[in-house]
Amino acid sequence: MRRRKAMAVLTAGVLGVSLAACGGSAASDPNTITVAYHRYGNTQNVDGWMQRVKQQYEQAHPGKTVKLDPVVAPESEYLSKLQLRMRSASTAPDVIYEDSFNLNSDVEAGYLAPLDERLAQWPEWNQYIDTTKQAGRAADGRTYGVPLDTDTRGLWYNRDLFARAGLPADWKPRTWEDVLAAARQVKQRFPDVIGLDMSLGKAEGESVSMQTVEMLLYGTETGTLYDEQQKKWIAPSRGFADAMSFLSTAIGENLTQSKAQIADAQYDKTARDELAQQGKVAIRLDGSFAAGNWDAAGWKNWSETMSATAMPTQFGQAPGSVSMSGGWTLALSASGKKQDDAFEFVKLAMSKDNVVEYSIASGNLPARQDAAADPRVADATPVTRFWIGLLGNTHYRPALPEYPKVSEEIQQSVLEVVDGRPPVEVADKWAQSVSRVVEAANTRAG
Repeated sequence: MRRRKAMAVLTAGVLGVSLAACGGSAASDPNTITVAYHRYGNTQNVDGWMQRVKQQYEQAHPGKTVKLDPVVAPESEYLSKLQLRMRSASTAPDVIYEDSFNLNSDVEAGYLAPLDERLAQWPEWNQYIDTTKQAGRAADGRTYGVPLDTDTRGLWYNRDLFARAGLPADWKPRTWEDVLAAARQVKQRFPDVIGLDMSLGKAEGESVSMQTVEMLLYGTETGTLYDEQQKKWIAPSRGFADAMSFLSTAIGENLTQSKAQIADAQYDKTARDELAQQGKVAIRLDGSFAAGNWDAAGWKNWSETMSATAMPTQFGQAPGSVSMSGGWTLALSASGKKQDDAFEFVKLAMSKDNVVEYSIASGNLPARQDAAADPRVADATPVTRFWIGLLGNTHYRPALPEYPKVSEEIQQSVLEVVDGRPPVEVADKWAQSVSRVVEAANTRAG
């Protein structure tokens, strides 16, 4: 352990020296801006987008140069390396490809510059879908990131299994009970099929919180994890307890994937999609991006079998359905001395045509309404318009520094439900844990 810690310190030191050397020349050149972004795994399309915008920017601004600075690392390492760079003005990039999930902690650290005055002078800001603007807005009410893309979440279902189980091809569940009833009907007809597949395993991390629990919680009368008006976390939460009860019922009736599959760290990486392609999954609580993953994995004719529908609210109460969204933004360094040039790069990168090209390449949903309406995007798959339509009624996670710890407690609660602990006890324990994480004065019951 001691040796590992020493190596970590050494690595950080070397990295810091390296970054200082790397960033120094660009930082001192008044005509060069540096753009840092993530290039790893399925984010290769970000690199293509950045290369294209660099050419456009340099053609439009003779004498100006863009130094692209891709960070090749897993996402968690990308975020930590980015924060290491932003600690010093000599290494901070001018433009930052920033996960909206991480935006508030970077704002609190003083790394990002507010954009409100610049956005007020940019007519194209009016093209952004109102709900997607939340992705770039911090707890202080100001906007620090221009959203590039987003996603929505709902229910995928296998039409072939539904037909053979006597369920409608145009399935529109109105309540949670409708979802469970459909899963039971398929499971009764096909015992070896997973009735309702959800993110439940420890290895699935944040997906368990956002994609499973919050998709349930935000569809209850409680309706949220954090009260923005009162600035308080909702704990204890009746909605959270009801979400735990839903999971307990689904797991207890063997409607979900097996406990062995839930415990399998590889399940989400390969098995989940393979089972869907084999027709072994009836319903899947997942995101709009799943189709892109299937297509990339070679399942080109997925639309012949799979359809999508909205996740209903608990009892069918208004607005009737629920969705959660995430996404990435472009932000400016607070210590940058070339913010005017940097924002010109952001505007060019976020032009309609560039956003459309990026969305087609990545399969993600655009944050701009004119890009979302473009037929090249809207007609990309038979269900793209459906997923875009959910943006009008979607939710974003609380972008607060405490959220990651609250999320860890959510994931622990799900593991306890999987182990068979009564959902009411799990919900009570979760409320106590949240109270410790955020301090009791910052909570209210709901």
